[in-house]
Amino acid sequence: MNYQTIVYTVSDGVGRLTLNRPERLNSINARMHEELRHALAGLESDPGVRVLVLTGAGRAFCAGQDLGERTVAPAGAAVDLGESIERNYKPLILTLRRLPMPVIAAVNGVAAGAGANIALACDLVLAAHSASFVQAFARIGLVPDSGGTWFLPRLVGTARALGLALLGEKLPAIEAAEWGLIWRCIDDDDFAAEVDSLAGRLAEAPTLALRRIKQAIADSWGHTLEQQLDVERDLQRELGFSADYAEGVAAFIAKREPRFAGR
Repeated sequence: MNYQTIVYTVSDGVGRLTLNRPERLNSINARMHEELRHALAGLESDPGVRVLVLTGAGRAFCAGQDLGERTVAPAGAAVDLGESIERNYKPLILTLRRLPMPVIAAVNGVAAGAGANIALACDLVLAAHSASFVQAFARIGLVPDSGGTWFLPRLVGTARALGLALLGEKLPAIEAAEWGLIWRCIDDDDFAAEVDSLAGRLAEAPTLALRRIKQAIADSWGHTLEQQLDVERDLQRELGFSADYAEGVAAFIAKREPRFAGR
């Protein structure tokens, strides 16, 4: 596919997917949804991609849905927003959550509406100091979508989730980090280098173990402690037979850096 709204590259095990409508603050239109589906479908099965970085071009990460595509239909008929969720945003969020490799959201600027929740769907969220998160839905008479009502209370608790959702106020990146909404807030001047460093570190890690960590933590929400202990037992059994585990132990004993082959 000839991408018009995203840029996708792969180098040294790092896939980088950049939302590329800077003139519209990387708001998402139908074309971007189509291109994201294509790019994500390809990297799911690409053994050369060991970590994915999702970011935005220009001064924003993503301003959410391009509302220009959601004007009322001819003759004043209302637009079915649920159809848009079912066809576009639900599959996008579920795909990001099930990717086998770690997914880093590099939030370089404002992340608003669906854009904020797309970032929260990623495994690790790094944000520049000047970035911010806005659950802007109530301002236009909607509820948080793209997983917002699921992610927010689990990350910051019910009180803060309701405050963010009901008031739609801008949450600065530094405060988002203090609340535990994101992994880390980084000075703007160091942001690109820190993202690259973390992506490189994960690209050299034992990818099967990282995949199983993601799986175990995601599944834990629906498990009792005893069930989760069984999950840990089964995953540890599998990983104990892996080449990466053997390499990790050998490197530890030899006091050298491991060289993980990955998946």
